[in-house]
Order: sequence, then C-alpha cells, then structure tokens
Amino acid sequence: MILTVTLNPSLDRTVELPAPLRRGAVQGASGARQDAGGKGVNVARVLHASGVDTLAVLPGDPGDPLLAELAAADVPHEAVPLGAPIRSNVTITEPDGTTTKINAPGAPLTPDLVDAVVDLVVRRGRDASWVALAGSLPPGAAPDVYAGIVRRVRAALGAGAPRFAVDTSGPALAGSTAHDDALPDLIKPNGEELAELVGTGNGEALEADPDLVATTAAALVARGVGAVLTTLGAGGAVLTVPTGSWHAVHAPVTVRSTVGAGDSSLAGYLLAHERGDAPQDCLRQAVASGSAAAALPGTRVPALSETTPEAVVVRELFPHTVSG
Repeated sequence: MILTVTLNPSLDRTVELPAPLRRGAVQGASGARQDAGGKGVNVARVLHASGVDTLAVLPGDPGDPLLAELAAADVPHEAVPLGAPIRSNVTITEPDGTTTKINAPGAPLTPDLVDAVVDLVVRRGRDASWVALAGSLPPGAAPDVYAGIVRRVRAALGAGAPRFAVDTSGPALAGSTAHDDALPDLIKPNGEELAELVGTGNGEALEADPDLVATTAAALVARGVGAVLTTLGAGGAVLTVPTGSWHAVHAPVTVRSTVGAGDSSLAGYLLAHERGDAPQDCLRQAVASGSAAAALPGTRVPALSETTPEAVVVRELFPHTVSG
C-alpha cells in the first residue's frame, strides 16, 4: 500500500476557456469541473485509478465537500479533525494549455493536528511500502514539519517503517532535507525548485541541462537523500540514485493542462517502484504518467492504462557511486 499525506488539501475548481484569458473582461467558459485536490490527494487519485492500493491521509471534517468528492470517487481516505472548511483553489485553463492557478492559504496547522496525522500514519504505515508527504504547508506550519513526521514515524515503526517521498517547494523542501537523521528516500522537485534548494539561483539554466541536473542532484544523494526525481516539464525528467542518473523524455503531446502533471509523475514513479521496476523504468513510468496528465483537461488524472511508457526515451547520463 502507498499512503499519501496532504496537510493542505484543497477543493479544486477548474474552468476551461474556449479563448485566451482576457483580464478585466467577462468571458464564457467551455467547461468546468470540481475535484478533490492537493498534491498528496492527487497522487492517491492516480494510484487508485491505476488499481494500486492506496490511502489518502488529510485533515478535514465530516461533511466537507472535499471528503464528499473523495467518497464519490471511491478514493480510500482517512481524515483527522480540522475544525474549519478545507480551502478552495481556482484553476483557469486556456486552449493553448496555459494554466492560471489561484490558491487559497488553507486553515492553520496546529500541533494537535500534526500529532493526529503522525498517529494515523504510524497506525496505517505498518502495511505501507511508501508514504508520500506532498504539497504546500498551511499557515502556522514549521518549514521542517515533514522532517518531523519522517523522524517520528521511523522512531515508532523501526525497521518496519515505510519509505518516504517528499514533493513540496521553497522553505518546506529545504526543511525536509535539513536534518540528516530524517532525510527522505525520494524528493521530487522541478528544476527551479532544485536550483533554489541547492542555492544555484538559476533554475532556467538548470532545467535546460539534464547533465547539470544530475550533478546537482548527486550532491543531495551523497548527503543521504535516497533518490532525486527532477521533473523538467516538456523536457522530461532526470532520476538520480546512488548508482546512476538517467534522463527521460516523452514524445510530444498536446498539452491541455499542466495541473497535477508533477503529482502524476510522482504517482507513476511510486507505482513502478511498488511493482519492482528498475530505477530507469521507474523514471520511464514517471514521465509517461506526467505526460498523460498534461494531455488531459483540468485536474483529471490518468490511470495507468492511459499512459504510454513505450513513447518514453531513457538515456543514461552517467554511472556513479555515491558515498555519504
């Protein structure tokens, strides 16, 4: 089973426009939909659609519309009490794939809520192979809250603890890799997030150079991060593990929405790892899943059957052996 944890979930409302967005004007929409969202929730939705045993862990109260959406979609989930409505986000998509997102901040994160999440992950994590800690942090959260969850769950479960994947950005990503005793088994930044994490300050240059991505990520792996999956949008993705680095690119697709593409990439990697694929094949599935998501409208997520890993070209960048 793969658990996902979303501390700042959202009800995602997507509006599709038949023409480019005109600021300050009144426009009609060609379509609209509403989905349960937040990065971890999206990962769970992809896994569930692909037939993988999963559980979405999130804060939320009975009757909240987001929990109703998850129930209607039959996505397995368990919620801890929040005491406030789950936030709503708005996404606007244009015909050429341009996507505009407006994200609300979310309800504050309290110590009691973190304790409840940890208790739930400890209880359900005994049967899990992975826990994906994903998404932005709500107001009041310490930047290293993900590292704290990793540390506490590992202490409680010992050798039976699951692997941990982290998909976040900014201070939360830095906080998740700040403590050597709580480093994740996988992080999934994009090029700009990786550049910010290591302090290079030039995300565009990094995204244009897969070899530089691999070299940069290898320094994190040398510190003890298990693997770095760096997504590069249309440029594919780079996977760096202790034994090597690979770059993968999918054949061109018509982009309808980039919302959730990174989440789908993470889900693709995890489901491939769950079935025992080699690292380069985990990367292949990650890129296939992300590309399939980009070709779908709004916040729709792809099932495994909708992905085309055969359209992904993987090349080895360089073999290496990382020692910490």
